[in-house]
Parts: sequence; C-alpha cells; structure tokens
Amino acid sequence: MFKGSFTALITPFKGGEVDDKAFQQLVEWQIAEGTHGLVPVGTTGESPTLSHDEHKHVVELCIKVAKKRVPVIAGAGSNSTAEAIDFSRHAQKAGADAVLHSTGYYNKPTQEGLYRHFKAISEAVDIPIFVYNVPVRTIVDIQVPTLARCAQLKNVVGVKDATANVGRVTQQRLACGKNFVQMSGEDGTVLGFMAHGGHGCISVSANVAPRLCSEFQNACLNGDWKTALQLQDRLMPLHDVLFVETNPGPVKYAAWRLGIIGSPECRLPLAPVNDQTKKSIDEVLARVGLLQAKAAE
Repeated sequence: MFKGSFTALITPFKGGEVDDKAFQQLVEWQIAEGTHGLVPVGTTGESPTLSHDEHKHVVELCIKVAKKRVPVIAGAGSNSTAEAIDFSRHAQKAGADAVLHSTGYYNKPTQEGLYRHFKAISEAVDIPIFVYNVPVRTIVDIQVPTLARCAQLKNVVGVKDATANVGRVTQQRLACGKNFVQMSGEDGTVLGFMAHGGHGCISVSANVAPRLCSEFQNACLNGDWKTALQLQDRLMPLHDVLFVETNPGPVKYAAWRLGIIGSPECRLPLAPVNDQTKKSIDEVLARVGLLQAKAAE
C-alpha cells in the first residue's frame, strides 16, 4: 500500500481561508494523473499555520474525495505529544490509512525523548504511523538506533526520511528490517534513495508534476533505472527551483501558474515569492514541459 509517489499536498487558500473547492479539485486531479498516495497537512500543507479545526477539516476533505482510491497518510505531527495524539485519533476516526509524525521541533528532545514521544502515540491509536525525520527544519535528527527502537513499536511501520543522506536507507533497512517502509522526503536525492532500497517518495514536486513523478517511481520500483535516470534528469530542474525559497511558496506559485489552484497565497510568516523566483519557476515549468501540457488541456 505504501509505495510509489505520494504527494505532499499544498493547502490552497482564498482570501486567507482554506479553499475547499480548489483542494478537492487538486485531489481529483492528482488521482487522475496517477499519484500513488496523498499526504495532507504536512509541512507543504502549511500545518504550522492551520488552526486545529482547519487541520482536521482538510484531513477529512482529502479522505472524503479520495474515497479509498489511493491511500491517505494524514499529517498529524506536533511538538506536543498530547496534540499529536489528538490529531492521530482524529485521523484514525476520519478513515486515514496512516499518520505522519515529525520530531519535537523547537523543544529539541533527546533521543530518549523522541522514542517516548513515538511510543506514546503508538500506544494511543491503532493506525499505521510514519516517523518523519527532517533535521533541517526540526534540528533534531532521529538517529538510526533510535529509529530501530521505534520500528519495534506496534504501529510504527515506516519513515519519511528527509536527511538527504541516501546511505541512511541501507543503514535503516539493516537496523529496522526489510519490511520497514522507507519513503524519501527529498525530491532531489530520490533516485539514490530508491537505488538503496527505498519504497517511494513523499514529494513536493508531485503537486505540479504528478504523472512524471509517478512514472519515475514506477520505473524505480520495476528496476528500470535507465528510464528512472531519464525522468530524474527531466525533473531535477523542477526539484531545484521549488526550493529556491521556503517551501511551499514556490510550489504554490507554480501550481497557480499552471491553473491548478486559484491563488498562490501562503499564510504569514511565509511571504509571496519574489519576482526573480517567479521568473525562474516560469522558465523551469516551460523547460520541463508542464506549461505547454497544461495549456493543451
């Protein structure tokens, strides 16, 4: 169930409020384009600035529209264990297929604290749990021995690894077992991640290039590395340009530029991308072939 290209969904806004219609259309389009799974209200979905009610609403909306056609991994992370449990219980009740949990950003727990955080969540719910390791944002790194401890918890089934260290995939497989699901959280290094035995990617780029990203993942999973390399080369400029400013500013502009959403707005403290970034994104969208493809629809 948990393999291939999973889109780390943006949350569209209109006049400062969640744009339900645009979000539903985004989910439908993603599924039609071949996305293997959906991840609402993660970092790319601006979870830090969604209210708890909005967070839960977006999860419910994604599940409702997806209708079990593809799996939904609901973002449920918090640096408060009690809040993380509340989000997890809600996601389970709403019908999510799994939940995604980050480490304790800002409060910087020790490795023991991380283990106890995930242990408490695992004991509070009965739903598959993905641990999210993204030290560039949280400062805290889930070290391999700690991840191996977490892999023994009853509901922890995998990791979203955004360390950009592809060697971790092999290290984690040896420590956690071959059935432990490893999803990349880094579009730019995903080819190496998959070659090391990864199972897929929770992708930012898939918001605007879902078909290309799913075709890339299909090639990797089928061992067709020649095709995977060709697709990686095509997608790499997109992976790069979508991170020239803080995510999700660039990908929301790109999605708006392609007519996927009605507005590129983010919530403060994220500012609109600057004019040079817009120009760079436009150039890459044309080079990858996305502008022409969208115009032809």
